[in-house]
Amino acid sequence: MLSSLPLDYLVAATVTLVVVMDPLGLVPIFLAITQGIPKAARRQVALRAAVIAAIILAGAALIGDWLLRALSISLPAFRIAGGLLLFSIASEMVFGVRIRRQSEDAEKAIDEHVRNLSAFPLAIPLMAGPGAITATVLLSGRAAGEPMLLALLLGVIVLACLLCLALFLAAERIGAAIGGTVNVVLERLLGVLLAALAVQFVVDGAKAIWG
Repeated sequence: MLSSLPLDYLVAATVTLVVVMDPLGLVPIFLAITQGIPKAARRQVALRAAVIAAIILAGAALIGDWLLRALSISLPAFRIAGGLLLFSIASEMVFGVRIRRQSEDAEKAIDEHVRNLSAFPLAIPLMAGPGAITATVLLSGRAAGEPMLLALLLGVIVLACLLCLALFLAAERIGAAIGGTVNVVLERLLGVLLAALAVQFVVDGAKAIWG
């Protein structure tokens, strides 16, 4: 049976990454940017986006802490900065700004990069955006080099990307089943949860510096 620490870490990592990536919220955007694309090509776009996002986040988990040390940035300082960034994203979710901004970015990207939808904007910045990368580096730092915790984090990254992939593949059915009101309510609730997690990151960083 898992000890308390790995289990707590697993739950925290899963909730943080899934909320930040917001797979369900990406479904309408995926439908919009793949409109008019054949189903087979749409599946390929979804699969490639999931693979690219997983590679980016795995890289952040494995070398993010080393990169911070190379840049002489302490982990507590990054926790505070990352928490503030995540709180900004959470406020956008609560007030409904994030969906509009993501949709506008996606529309611009379609005009400029029609052939590279899987890499941009799906993988970057919608799936593995600044918020997800920041959260991954913070979670990697919290693992403190423990192989088991790092393995759990990598597993959570794969799980989150697979969840995005599954929702993308079922995007048409989900879009028809979920109304706009339900999506808005979920967005607000997830935003509040992410805000609380962001504040906890800031508190942990402040305690490490001044505690």
